[in-house]
Amino acid sequence: MNRRYAIAAAAFAALLLAVTAAKILHVPISYVPWGAPSARAVEQRGPLSDGEKATIDIFERVSPSVVQVAAKSAASPLMGEEGQGGAGASGTGFVWDREGHLVTNNHVVANGSEIAVRFASGEVAQVDLVGTAPNYDLAVLRIRSARELPPPVALGSSSDLKVGQSALAIGNPFGLDQSMTSGIISALKRRLPTHAGREIANVIQTDAAINPGNSGGPLLDSAGRLIGVTTAIISPSGSNAGIGFAVPVDVVNRIVPELIRSGRVPTPGIGIVAAGEDVSTRLGVEGVIVVRIAPGSPAERAGIRGVNFSTGAVGDIITAAEGKPVRRLSDLTDALEQAGAGKTVRLTVKRGSDSRDVNVGIVDIDRS
Repeated sequence: MNRRYAIAAAAFAALLLAVTAAKILHVPISYVPWGAPSARAVEQRGPLSDGEKATIDIFERVSPSVVQVAAKSAASPLMGEEGQGGAGASGTGFVWDREGHLVTNNHVVANGSEIAVRFASGEVAQVDLVGTAPNYDLAVLRIRSARELPPPVALGSSSDLKVGQSALAIGNPFGLDQSMTSGIISALKRRLPTHAGREIANVIQTDAAINPGNSGGPLLDSAGRLIGVTTAIISPSGSNAGIGFAVPVDVVNRIVPELIRSGRVPTPGIGIVAAGEDVSTRLGVEGVIVVRIAPGSPAERAGIRGVNFSTGAVGDIITAAEGKPVRRLSDLTDALEQAGAGKTVRLTVKRGSDSRDVNVGIVDIDRS
C-alpha cells in the first residue's frame, strides 16, 4: 500500500514540476477541447399530463369565443386601456348566443360612444350597445354585421361551487392578446360594491390572475363552463394581487336575457332608506334598520316605520325575508331581486320587542 502512495506522490510531484517549469520558461501549455462545438440534442419529453391536456383543450375550445372590447369616447379618437384614466377603455367580452350578443362589464363600455371588438382570429367588428345593468356591472353588445360567430361559451352554475375547486380566466390583460390564467375559487358569497352605489351579492373570489383588461371576460370551471364574469380586483398597485372577483353566472343568466329584451334591468325596491351596517353594529342590531320611508311607497302602505327623528328612537328592523335571515342590506336586496319587481315579499319586521310578518309589494324604484 505504501508503494502505491509513493508512486502516486511521485507522479503528482512530477506534474507540479512540469507546470512550474513551463511557467518559468514561458513554454505554452496547449489544452485539448473536450469535443467539437455543436448544438445539444433535444431531450424527448413524455406525454402531457391529463391536467395539462384538459387545460389546453379548454383554451382551444373557449378562446375563439372570447373577444377584446375597445370603447372610444366622444372626447378622444383613441381607444384607451382600462384602468389607465384615459377617455377610452379596453376590456374583454365573450359570445353569449348565436344571435350575435356579447357580454362584458358595464364599466368597460359605460362612457363609450363607439365600441368595437376583436376576435381571436384578429377580425375586428363594430358592435351596438344593447343594454347595461350598472347595479350588476354587466352590459350586452351585439355584432352589427351578419357573420358566422364562434359558439357561445357553455353555461355552468354558480349555486354548487366549492371553495378550492379550479378556476380559469381568459382575457386581454393590459390590452394584450388573449391569455389564460388558472387558480382556485378562494371564497364565495362576497359582496362587491358597484359604481352605481349598490352591492352585488354572492360574488366569487378567485386567485386566478386578473389584471386591467381582463374585465368582462369569462371565469370557467374545470369543465370549461362559464361560472362567472370577471369584474374587479383588490390591489394596492392596480395589478394582480391574487384577489379577483367575478359576477356569478346565475346572476348573469338572470340579467342578460332581461337586457336583451328591454335594454335595462328593473331595480327592485320597497321604498325605504336603510341605515349603514356600521350603525347597526354600534347599536348591536342584527338586521336592516329602516331610517326613512318614501311617501306612497309599498313600505308605507304595509305600515313599516322609520326612525323617529324627534326622539331618536329606532323604528322597524327587518330581520327576515321569506323566512330567511336578513343580517345586512345585501341580504334584503338579494331577496328582492330574486322575487323581482311586481311581486310581493314576506318580511319579518321587529319593532321594540315585538316581531310580525308583513307582505310588501316590490316596485321598480327607477320608475316609481
